[in-house]
Amino acid sequence: MLDQKHGQTADRIKMRQVVRSKNMKLKKHTNKNANPAQVLKDLKSKNYNNLQEEEEVKGQGEMNRRRPLALRAAQKIRIHVKVITGPIGLSETRGFWIPCCEFWLGNEELVNMYEKRLGDAGYLNFKLARTNNRGDGLLIAVRKDYFRVINHRELLFNDCGDRVAQLLHVELAAPCSPCRNNDTRQEILIVNTHLLFPHDSSLSLVRLNQVYKILQYVESYQKENKLSPTPIMLCGDWNGSKRGHVYKFLRSQGFVSSYDTAHQYTDADAHKWVSHLNHRGNICGVDFIWLLNPNRYRKLLKTSWGEAVFGMFKYLLRRASLTEEDAFVFLKADSDSDCITYSGFCEALQQLNLTGHCYGLSDEETKDLWVQADIDGNGVLDYKEFQQRIWNPTWSEQKDDEIQDDNLKGREEQTTGFSVENAVLFPPEVEKGMWPENYSLSDHARLTVVFSPIRMPCSQLKAN
Repeated sequence: MLDQKHGQTADRIKMRQVVRSKNMKLKKHTNKNANPAQVLKDLKSKNYNNLQEEEEVKGQGEMNRRRPLALRAAQKIRIHVKVITGPIGLSETRGFWIPCCEFWLGNEELVNMYEKRLGDAGYLNFKLARTNNRGDGLLIAVRKDYFRVINHRELLFNDCGDRVAQLLHVELAAPCSPCRNNDTRQEILIVNTHLLFPHDSSLSLVRLNQVYKILQYVESYQKENKLSPTPIMLCGDWNGSKRGHVYKFLRSQGFVSSYDTAHQYTDADAHKWVSHLNHRGNICGVDFIWLLNPNRYRKLLKTSWGEAVFGMFKYLLRRASLTEEDAFVFLKADSDSDCITYSGFCEALQQLNLTGHCYGLSDEETKDLWVQADIDGNGVLDYKEFQQRIWNPTWSEQKDDEIQDDNLKGREEQTTGFSVENAVLFPPEVEKGMWPENYSLSDHARLTVVFSPIRMPCSQLKAN
């Protein structure tokens, strides 16, 4: 398996020794408090990564050797289960839904303990194991007095990372619905996932396709159930920073990072915060709760995906130290004309390791990219098309505050969306871009976000 190395090298103790050697300075940070008057209308989501320190294990004894460590970690996490279900100092509300990654489903005792404690606290729990008996998986818990669960779906990627995703379709109950009326069902689509770790650049396409599958599945679910425009929240460990292809792909679809929104950070603010100390001893921001409101102007999903793949294409060309002119010649291959042919395009994709293997681009996906690049549809790419679609793409990027006001004027259709009231990371040092050397609960920080339901015009507009 391509990500087997990740599991076998995750020595958390050594990681912390690496971090200590960097002499990172701890600083105090005071979390902002939301208005307590919003207690009944605020929705709170918490992001967790629950896999703790593990020994390197092999063979049949893996479960037994990991069991004591998982239970020891659970004793620590149990405290946080208590915190979740009681006042946490943010707005004196409770955690309304809790998405967890790397939840150790292979240990029955651990699972039973969580189910009982969360159940006693009023949560409905949904679990999903990774494929091929990997042992860990996902868990998402929702407060049954604040949500009615309409549907729960499971998405298996069946790829080299054995990754999975959960989709919950929920309706807000009256206590959190200040803008409820008799004609409007206030629904949310919540996704929980854990993407493959990018061990090397060859896995970038796999990771991008995992997100593409999630968004395709959500889109299909909306059509299948004839849903009106509905807020979508994507939670989990994305194993990639704000500089990555996955981040840019989600932004192109109108999603906003709730933590960055709360702190008014831009896409360029990649070092303001961290949330993970990875197995290589690096600190990075990888845990996101993404929000897509119904009033967002969205591109066609296939268009955004094509942009992301072309962005990856350009990255690989530049990494090979090719200039713009050199890249065009490379794509032309053996063509005698001043244009790129489809065969030359396919050959270049294969040389860059984007095709030719089971997790590369399919023939259909390759043809879709070609159609997107061939602007005039004449069967070849000239230099201008190469510039516009691959080297210097001209498709516009959406701004956070960009709403198509002119197109929405006169429309009376209203829906429920969410504003981001607050977002905090724990331990607080990570909000300053540092990892505290005395933090042993997990190698991930805990992300908590407070949302408030608001009324807004809905938009189903999509760019071509």
